[in-house]
Amino acid sequence: MGIAITAAKLIPLLIRLGFCVIRQAGSHIHLESVTGAVRRVTVPMHNKDLPIVTLKFILRQAGISMKEFLKLLGRK
Repeated sequence: MGIAITAAKLIPLLIRLGFCVIRQAGSHIHLESVTGAVRRVTVPMHNKDLPIVTLKFILRQAGISMKEFLKLLGRK
C-alpha cells in the first residue's frame, strides 16, 4: 500500500480528529476521543514507521477508514 508514517506524525492527526492523550504506559501512548462515541486508541511510540498492520489496527480502533486517513494525509 506504500503508507509510511511514524507515531510522532500519527498522533497529531488523531488529535485533529478529536482525540486527546490520556496517558502513557512505557512506549505506548493512549488516546481517547473527546467528541462523539468514546473510543480509545493505543499508539506504540517507536522511532520507525508503523507497520501497515499496526496502522490499520489503530485506524480501526479510531473508527477511521483508510480512505479518510489518506485524505487527511493529502493522498488519494
